[in-house]
Amino acid sequence: MSGSDHPEPEHAFLALLLRVVGITVAGFVSEVISTMLTEQTAPHRAEWRHMLRVAGGGFATVVTPAVLLALAWIGVLDLGFALDLAAFGYIATLAVIGWLAVRRSRLTVPARLGVFALLLGLGLLVIALQTLAKSV
Repeated sequence: MSGSDHPEPEHAFLALLLRVVGITVAGFVSEVISTMLTEQTAPHRAEWRHMLRVAGGGFATVVTPAVLLALAWIGVLDLGFALDLAAFGYIATLAVIGWLAVRRSRLTVPARLGVFALLLGLGLLVIALQTLAKSV
């Protein structure tokens, strides 16, 4: 959105919501498919609940950016500033979640740091690719 010359706050807000829903549904579908491929059967009731709970957690990532874009929509924040804050918020969220996942692993400390750096690098690559895709 920030690559656009004249984005509208309401467009940015609705685009954010639709993108998060799309990404969350896609993640849920990939979980169902991977479960079926690895177990060669449909997920059991407990697995469905777990996958829905994990997918639902994806919706939590929309709260901070949505609040920032809503503030831009009502004129409290400049839209460009709100979009920049939202992007940095996503990077910070990725870092925290990545570290929590890596921290609990049984890897050695150097391996944890390497995996954490890889996760951050991949997250930044995703953001860079999305930015590039919107600019062409």
